[in-house]
Amino acid sequence: MSAMTLEPTQVRLSRYGAQSMTAPLRDVLLRRPGPAFARAFDDPAHGFRYPVDIEQAQREHDSLADLLRRLGARVHLTGGNHLGPDSVYVFDPVLVTRRGSVRLRPGKPSRLGEEQALEGWLRAAGVPTLGRVEWPGTVEGGDTLWLRPDLLVVGRSLRTNTAGAAQLASIVGGHVEVVDMPYYRGPSDVLHLLSVISPVSDDLAVAFMPLLPAGLVELLAELRIRLLAVDMDEFETLGCNVFAVRPGVVVVAEGNPMICADLAAAGCEVHTFPARQIGLNGSGGPTCLTRPLLRDG
Repeated sequence: MSAMTLEPTQVRLSRYGAQSMTAPLRDVLLRRPGPAFARAFDDPAHGFRYPVDIEQAQREHDSLADLLRRLGARVHLTGGNHLGPDSVYVFDPVLVTRRGSVRLRPGKPSRLGEEQALEGWLRAAGVPTLGRVEWPGTVEGGDTLWLRPDLLVVGRSLRTNTAGAAQLASIVGGHVEVVDMPYYRGPSDVLHLLSVISPVSDDLAVAFMPLLPAGLVELLAELRIRLLAVDMDEFETLGCNVFAVRPGVVVVAEGNPMICADLAAAGCEVHTFPARQIGLNGSGGPTCLTRPLLRDG
């Protein structure tokens, strides 16, 4: 069953803040795929791999939302059919800190406007705006990684530039480390920081080692965070894009049995969902599809 889309005036958050990738998830925002997503393959600039089956995409998205509810999160759905197909990947346009939201500025031109829409939803829901990344800065949420509530890692990539990283650091405060992402396959297939690493608890993460920035490897070692390595085949099927609902309880796209087995062997509770249309087709896993609004801790 699909969930009803909640308009901003119907949602009021008494608490907010998600300065962690793994603390218990209480509130999370999603955007169900609609007409723009259905047409995504028609424009090569969007980078979709094959024609979209919109009914299947919506079923997959509903499956993810229902799974998050079963795991104890309050799921909010936002509208936005006027936005482009990538707008289902709501992790990218904003951050939500304990002091308010940070409106980012996408480096992908076709995504400009998503950040304003989510900022509007958040303000109507009671979350003030802490700051905004402005031109010439660009930052996408996929290049941001909280290792501790006072330690944010920013990946400088083809979508997140030096000016944007500096603006974000000045807004969030605390300690901000900037690491460089490789060029990899270039602008048509951009590599985000969270494409190569996903924390699953305070001391454990999954990672695709060949593309992990050296500076981040050093930082993880200092923090004694151990890594489970994702192989190339499962890197290509979103096996490195793991979403923690709480420490050691994770959501993974179906079709990644090796990393799921490694996570289970490490003591994690692993849940999967179908993601051929909403995940593989648009290259966005469960982290990309969710914008945490409140995490405890």
